[in-house]
Amino acid sequence: MVHALIDGVLTGSVYALMATGLTLIFGVMEIINVAQGIFVILGAYLSYYLQLHFGIDLFAGLLITIPTMFVVGIVVQRLFLARLKGPEKTAMSILVTYAISLVIEGILNIAFTVNNVQLNTSYTNKSFQVFGVYIPYIYFMGFLLAIVLLSGLYYMLYRTRFGASIRASLADQSAAALVGIDVKKVSTICFGIGIAVTAAGGMVFGATNAFNASTSYDLISRLLTIIVLGGMGSLAGALVAGIAMVTLEDLVGAIWSPVWSTMAFFVVLVVVLSFRPQGLFGQQSARAA
Repeated sequence: MVHALIDGVLTGSVYALMATGLTLIFGVMEIINVAQGIFVILGAYLSYYLQLHFGIDLFAGLLITIPTMFVVGIVVQRLFLARLKGPEKTAMSILVTYAISLVIEGILNIAFTVNNVQLNTSYTNKSFQVFGVYIPYIYFMGFLLAIVLLSGLYYMLYRTRFGASIRASLADQSAAALVGIDVKKVSTICFGIGIAVTAAGGMVFGATNAFNASTSYDLISRLLTIIVLGGMGSLAGALVAGIAMVTLEDLVGAIWSPVWSTMAFFVVLVVVLSFRPQGLFGQQSARAA
């Protein structure tokens, strides 16, 4: 049970990182990016490619993959999502990002085949002991990475002028534009950031799980569950819900049965939303804080 708690916190923090990017995109742009799962897998494959062909360490490779995914996010936003306007913007974003997901999935299947792969290094199969519990190094290192990136994101949001622009856009785009904030520029950069974090999440995910392009479907269902439970557009909600849901899943698997662990993930979502439709940290308004 203790091991399940530790594993839930360590793994949940990585899911929270990926979900934070997704909720940031929704909060600023009112876009539901159902392609977030395939971007995570793309980030994993980029780490795999760098390791396989250039021998670059997984964590060192993030110095390449994070900026690369940021640029990919900027390009996708400018080419496809910046054109979405009007009251049906959110609904249309689901169709557009789903189409983007299918295209990337097809490209990955051609480039890497449909066979499962996994990222392996000298430390992915090693562990250390704490109070009788063995903790894999990759899980602990992934947790530290998520904490560093989430802390950096928090600093940017609450300690910089650009962060103030993001928070203003999160609260009310029209009011932000009236005080001189370039909402279009903020939206573009936020989408880039939201996609950039998938490089880190994808690397850790690929080092702890076998994956192929189709794995993105399970990922996006989990990420959407996390941001809906936490509250659409709420960064704090994504963090709390990510850790809580993965910890719950591990506890159910350890105490009851692994067969029911995934189901518990969604049962809690239904129960919480029945009493609090806006999510744990969401607000009643359409734009959550």
